[in-house]
Amino acid sequence: MFRKVLVANRGEIALRVLNACRELGIRTVAVYSEADRNSLHVRFADEAICIGPPRAADSYLNVPAVISAAEIYNVDAIHPGYGLLSENANFAEVCRASNIKFIGPPPEVTRLMGEKEKARQAMKAAKVPILPGSDGIIATAEEAQEWAEKVGYPVMLKAKAGGGGRGMRIVRNAEELPNLFHAAYTEAANAFGNGELYMEKFIEQPRHIEFQVLADEHGHVVSLFERECSIQRRHQKLIEEAPSLQVTPKMREEIGKTLCRCLTDIGYQNAGTVEFLMDQDRELYFIEMNTRIQVEHPITEAVTGIDMVKAQLRIAWGDRLSDILPAKLEIRGHAIECRINAEHPQKFTPSAGKITAFNVPGGHGVRVDTALYAEGVVPPYYDSLIAKLIVHGVNREEAIAKMERALSQFVVQGIDTSISLHQAIFADPGFREGDFNTKFMERFLARPPA
Repeated sequence: MFRKVLVANRGEIALRVLNACRELGIRTVAVYSEADRNSLHVRFADEAICIGPPRAADSYLNVPAVISAAEIYNVDAIHPGYGLLSENANFAEVCRASNIKFIGPPPEVTRLMGEKEKARQAMKAAKVPILPGSDGIIATAEEAQEWAEKVGYPVMLKAKAGGGGRGMRIVRNAEELPNLFHAAYTEAANAFGNGELYMEKFIEQPRHIEFQVLADEHGHVVSLFERECSIQRRHQKLIEEAPSLQVTPKMREEIGKTLCRCLTDIGYQNAGTVEFLMDQDRELYFIEMNTRIQVEHPITEAVTGIDMVKAQLRIAWGDRLSDILPAKLEIRGHAIECRINAEHPQKFTPSAGKITAFNVPGGHGVRVDTALYAEGVVPPYYDSLIAKLIVHGVNREEAIAKMERALSQFVVQGIDTSISLHQAIFADPGFREGDFNTKFMERFLARPPA
């Protein structure tokens, strides 16, 4: 196994990776910005090095600084976590050139899946269902008009290099298309340095369902089933659960087999998540692939018993899936995750500051992934996610009951958090009955106060 791994991330995911490394007997190196000098991932790593000032572009996203740290501490591998450099194919190439193992897929595959339209065409070639749309990149608003007439309104313009909802616009008629095309192009260019767009048919009120996969370096791919991620605001997920109530055993098996065949053909390796939209006829359509560990991986761990991060490390070392996974994979019970964010629960404005009181819930089937602690500081420079609350029950009803109990015992004072918002969502009859889609939060937030 690796002798030493550098964790190129921060917060709860950095701690998550450090824990997996320690259990495998791997020494760890943490990198941190000046704002994170007192963070727990720095405290619990075997070694740590500051790589720059608070701004992520000057520290966590600074490839030369990260590689220099890896070389100074003579590490064997780098685990990028999620976000930051995790889907940066250029970074993976630099790791390869520096003779440092990148714990993720090869850069060529990351680049293929990162270019959304190329990923779409690769899935189409493998018979994975995709939404009707353009055959490639759309160069002008006039060309977009032609494709929209072929596909049929409403359509969605999407950034080729997009993510997080940026560079996306819903177009409902020909009159609004030119302005929305230019707006999407400009936003994508500013966010990703690439304004190229493609088009897909827009599904009204879909559900968002994703499939978790693992692939070793010997040509074997397995599906670890699906997660439901429909509770989201502005394309940012708030609550995830596994399994989805809408996916039948037959669908699960068929999509799983198709994905394994496709990802084997393109040479995929390590962990990845394939995301779909489900229409009102319960048909699934591929939208994109995330070539990294996901924020919501703990619910897959809960229902399968598989430690996803340990699996990533062992795959990168060269182990076969047959040596990592049990002979038979099956879903056990139901798991739900709430993303606890440092933001106002109604206004959604970011909240930074010192934590004056902190208590995490516990008990059977309750897990909290966080890097927060009492007297710690939430800096204003990074993503608002500060904790993940995960519960596991024998069925969805028990999981909901555990989550409601756990939320009531989760105490964070000194900053605003989304805990009360999650409590309100779990009290909603539609959510409790499983009657929701990606438009749930729009309707939920539009209701007058009780």
